[in-house]
Amino acid sequence: MNQKQCQLMHTAKGFIAALDQSGGSTPKALAEYGISSDSYDSEEEMYHLVHEMRTRIIKSPSFTNEKILGVILFERTMDSFIGDKYTADFLWKEKGIVPFLKVDKGLAEQKDGVQLMKPIPELEDLLTKANERNIFGTKMRSVIKEYNELGIEKIVKQQFEIGKQITDRGIAPILEPEVDIHCPEKGKCEQLLLDLIMDELDKLDDDTKLFFKLTIPSKPNLYLPLINHPKVLRVVALSGGYSRTTANEKLEQNHQLIASFSRALLEGLVLQQSDKEFDSMLSSSIESIYNASIT
Repeated sequence: MNQKQCQLMHTAKGFIAALDQSGGSTPKALAEYGISSDSYDSEEEMYHLVHEMRTRIIKSPSFTNEKILGVILFERTMDSFIGDKYTADFLWKEKGIVPFLKVDKGLAEQKDGVQLMKPIPELEDLLTKANERNIFGTKMRSVIKEYNELGIEKIVKQQFEIGKQITDRGIAPILEPEVDIHCPEKGKCEQLLLDLIMDELDKLDDDTKLFFKLTIPSKPNLYLPLINHPKVLRVVALSGGYSRTTANEKLEQNHQLIASFSRALLEGLVLQQSDKEFDSMLSSSIESIYNASIT
């Protein structure tokens, strides 16, 4: 693990940009960017277009390490170039921004009120490639839809089991057990989730270091005990379908919780904007998310 990157992620002010839209979410991301599905004829062309979108964002003069600490990448983005460098190397060497990689393969069907991650059969090979590509950390998402103690316990167990596999390879995982913002008993789910996470953390070796990416809690500052845990590098928040304005307002109520937004970050960015218009919109978005992340 790169200790300079580790220290930056643990202590610096800023937030993580999530640019990891995968096969299922890419068409929607492109549509919101102004590229309709009838503008491309193949999956390969779709991925090429979304990489061009991500490249435009990353190369923007407003996209700097003064406010952005890290970026979560999709596997194809990790394997792609920006200029003459792999994306992760461009981020770190040209921008001073820490690269992360989405490693999950999507969600399983809902059972016991939750959606676990699908199996990741090639995880070891993917982690080997991540090390070769100078990736610092990973991210993997599962979702809690309803209050169900058995389901939530399964979510936490799966996240920690795979997280241990990742830390064993010298990579820092972001565990992301999301609570759906439309969950009828969202606050109750979040309290149980916190309790289970704290129990699992106590079982880990003292030198194990993890990140968590969680839904902004219904009860402000609920996650402060987790944020201050010695085995936790950082707790970041997903926007979860909230607009940028709403997500920022909720985030501001939670001290030391920082953003890791995707849709809320990209809101308002379209292909048809001039570079000046695009950079101005992105700068405004980054500024607002940064300010909400330093409370």
